[in-house]
Amino acid sequence: MENKVAIITGSRRGLGKETAYMFASKGYDIVINDKEDQEKIKEVVNEIETKYKVRVLGICLDISKEENVKKLLEEILKKFKRIDVLVNNAGIVEDMEIEKRDEKIFNKTIINNITSTYLMCKYIGKYMFEHNELSRIVNISSTNGINSFFPTSIDYDASKAGIISLTNNFALEYQPKILVNAVAPGWINTEMNKQLEEEVIKEETEKIYLKRFAEPKEVATLIYFLCSEENTYVNGETIKIDGGY
Repeated sequence: MENKVAIITGSRRGLGKETAYMFASKGYDIVINDKEDQEKIKEVVNEIETKYKVRVLGICLDISKEENVKKLLEEILKKFKRIDVLVNNAGIVEDMEIEKRDEKIFNKTIINNITSTYLMCKYIGKYMFEHNELSRIVNISSTNGINSFFPTSIDYDASKAGIISLTNNFALEYQPKILVNAVAPGWINTEMNKQLEEEVIKEETEKIYLKRFAEPKEVATLIYFLCSEENTYVNGETIKIDGGY
């Protein structure tokens, strides 16, 4: 039997990369996508192919643009001829004071985080709906879109709340053939977060009941479950994974 195929966006590093490794370890063929750093994408592709012996396609494209999402779909079907899972992880964050954040900066975050998720659900989701009995989509939101707000990341927070709304709408749109859920992580011990000021890390760690940031693999495990055959009934949900906050 052919391997199932999982697309993980924003997967050249951090949670996206860890999620790609998780699916590859379970025997999925993988699509790695990011909008920049073709060399890093190639590196991740080679690592997964060598370690897990699955097929991997690496595509450097900005998926906030409709024509690029159509091209991505075409390239995936050319190589794999099927799609079973979509994990919308791509996104950006750029913290700054509200008075310094102009329209251009605000819209950049909204487009990269919400528009990309919308377009991938629209085109990849439609393909899966038309060709599969039961598929899965997981959109990566954040506790920033639910109950942990920071004015310095007001556009990011708004985008992550918007992703929850997209999740609910696409769960309704694609019923009963695609299970569409969102995962809302709190603080994760990624390369990006390790660069935070030491005082910020200390303050935020104290707010977490478990007194530590999540490891990327812990979040990837939840994502994998929601996309696996073990999940047959969780649908239209947003699941927090924040260690208690």
